[in-house]
Amino acid sequence: MSAVSTFARRLAVTKVSASNTSFIASTATRALSTQSFAQGRPGHADPAYLLAMAAAAGLAATTAGGVAHCEREGAVRDPKTTYGITAENAMKMDLKKRLSQQPEKAPLPKVLEPVEDVPAKPSRQEEVPVVINATSPAATEKPAASPDPHAEPSTHMTPEEARLEAATLKAKKHGGGLKLFSGNGNMGLSLEIAKLLGVNLGRATVSSFADGEINVMIHENVRGKDVYIIQPTCPPVNNNLMELLLMVSCLNRASARRVTVVIPYYGYARQDRKMQARVPISAADVARLLESMGVDRVIAVDLHCGQIQGFFGPRVPVDNLEGGVVGIDHFGGKDLHNPVIVSPDAGGVYRAKKFKEGLAYKYGWEDAGIAMIIKQRARAGSVDQMDLVGDVKDCDCIIVDDMIDTAGTLCKAADVLVAKGARRVFAFASHGLLSGPGNERIANSNLEECVILNTIPSTPQRAANEKLVELSVAPLLAQTIFNIHAKRSISALFK
Repeated sequence: MSAVSTFARRLAVTKVSASNTSFIASTATRALSTQSFAQGRPGHADPAYLLAMAAAAGLAATTAGGVAHCEREGAVRDPKTTYGITAENAMKMDLKKRLSQQPEKAPLPKVLEPVEDVPAKPSRQEEVPVVINATSPAATEKPAASPDPHAEPSTHMTPEEARLEAATLKAKKHGGGLKLFSGNGNMGLSLEIAKLLGVNLGRATVSSFADGEINVMIHENVRGKDVYIIQPTCPPVNNNLMELLLMVSCLNRASARRVTVVIPYYGYARQDRKMQARVPISAADVARLLESMGVDRVIAVDLHCGQIQGFFGPRVPVDNLEGGVVGIDHFGGKDLHNPVIVSPDAGGVYRAKKFKEGLAYKYGWEDAGIAMIIKQRARAGSVDQMDLVGDVKDCDCIIVDDMIDTAGTLCKAADVLVAKGARRVFAFASHGLLSGPGNERIANSNLEECVILNTIPSTPQRAANEKLVELSVAPLLAQTIFNIHAKRSISALFK
């Protein structure tokens, strides 16, 4: 019996489901590859051949039941975070609203009389029972069911086929379609994301030689895989950036199918334009470096300026995640009096507006106001003067920014708000660099509470600061990685 006919017989007794489609497709492909050809043309009239062709072409990797299947035993678990659940509920409500708005169709005229029920014809099994005579061959016992739901009866495979199939299943068990790697930038965040996705971090060596050069080595097979590298370019910026570039190069040379970099904090983002003569646009230069290394996609959190997405070419899509959605859940549970969202500069008004809209949509803060501080810098890292636009008297204020570096601007903004009559002042920022005296300034400031995300690894000094609260961005990043891998919408997470 040919390999295709053997596969057709196996397919007839195999229950096709979302979990074994890739297994059936791979079996069909192997069957087709061993099919004999007559004069260079296969037997197209062979029903078994057509059945195998349909299985090989149609039974591909699929997404069902909250699991993205790329290979058998290589599934990535849906983290089911609040962002994903909220997006699903919003889509269901939108669909329900659309269905309710559709006009009801008039019933079709009844032109046929009801037909009396005809008794169903008994099946073949009920017509004539099979009787084994004394001269018939003895009926063999059916083999015991295998604990593996995808395993096939041993009578359907030769010992050689069973050995090859076992080796194939073992290889697939240890290699899924998604691989997650991390540099030394923020290992804690990477482990948290891997735990939410239900996968292990890939085995790799990222270290330095005695002379300071970066050493990168991948210790597992990534050929044909979708690889995600989690590496913020936070201090030490140049070391982390070089680690990221070399990891991308290493994975591309190892024949990875697609390389996506997850950059929770994008270094050099503040140098996004020429403010004076003879200065570089470093944010664009970093984008060119990543693109030249062969990056296929970039995931970032709260880029300093949205135009950084345009520094990458059209073949490298950039997903700029809004870290404010994490802070919305934190401040939404607080009892604030006359809340006002404050932007510390003119460029952050849009960010403050989105933060206000999120609070209004999710927690009903429709009466929240917006204010803005206009600052004049004497030089980089130093503010000369601040002027407030808006009314904050007898209000609880939330200063929303993308990052806190030395905290000089933030603390001075808090002083201005308190001087204008604010009751309490809170602060939220996605990236807490806290360079130099930043942590000490926040501890001695007029801020009631300063909330940051863990896009940058924490330190014992930060943990000792009672005014500093660190939230995790891992659920948002894990849900985003899963949605990209499962080809789902990302914008739905922020509606």
